[in-house]
Amino acid sequence: MIVGERSPFSGQRHLAAVERFIEQEFASCGLDVDSDYFPHGGGKFRNIIARRRPKKDGPVIILGAHFDSVRGSPGADDNASGVAVLLEAARLLSQIERLRSQILFCAFNLEELNMIGSSALAKKLKAAGAKVEAMISLEMVGYTEPRPGRQKYPVGLSWMYPDRGDFIGVIGNWNSNTLLRRFADSMRQVSGLPIETLSVPGNGMLIPAVRLSDHSPFWDLGYPALMVTDTSFYRNPHYHSATDTIETLDLEFMAKVCEGVVRGILGL
Repeated sequence: MIVGERSPFSGQRHLAAVERFIEQEFASCGLDVDSDYFPHGGGKFRNIIARRRPKKDGPVIILGAHFDSVRGSPGADDNASGVAVLLEAARLLSQIERLRSQILFCAFNLEELNMIGSSALAKKLKAAGAKVEAMISLEMVGYTEPRPGRQKYPVGLSWMYPDRGDFIGVIGNWNSNTLLRRFADSMRQVSGLPIETLSVPGNGMLIPAVRLSDHSPFWDLGYPALMVTDTSFYRNPHYHSATDTIETLDLEFMAKVCEGVVRGILGL
């Protein structure tokens, strides 16, 4: 339902259809669904936000994934995979009673234009004085490459990590170290799901690639945030291309990632 070009410039019809699909999936879980509108380039766009009713005050955990794609790409790994995990995690978590924190399930728009949608929401939350105790961004979570030597890394990191792309990465900044440790420890409860973590100084400026998702606007505003990722173009040769199709994805791996994300949220 999600795979297909979802660019605001050349895939507007499918982008709108995916927005409606996400709304319907959230609503089918019994969640309250809101449109979070924001302006860009003379137009009006929206994020889609779901929460369990009734709305609670207190600390907030955000689980998010962007649903737009680049021009010319069906965007299966980038980022239909993240949206699928977001929707399934929302379905599972919506069935659990007495969660300590309010969870916002956020489908972000215009991530590919430099995190426009998530930046708009982060600023609104900051202005409202919201206590965001964790933000988790699901960014490309469906591609594996088990052959030796195929997993790449930013300069200087390859000696620290495996050369096979069979793991899921969890990336935080130093401000998010406690969150990173707790979330990754909970994800490691999933059998057969290798976890690799990275903590970067400041807001990730020394390794620009670690900022390329919807967690970075939250880092910039001082919130603890993580990116869960298959490492994007460091592993997936179909990144931002017409060959980023569902046939290239490892759906069993995605299912394990989803279980890990749910365990990670519950561990908080």
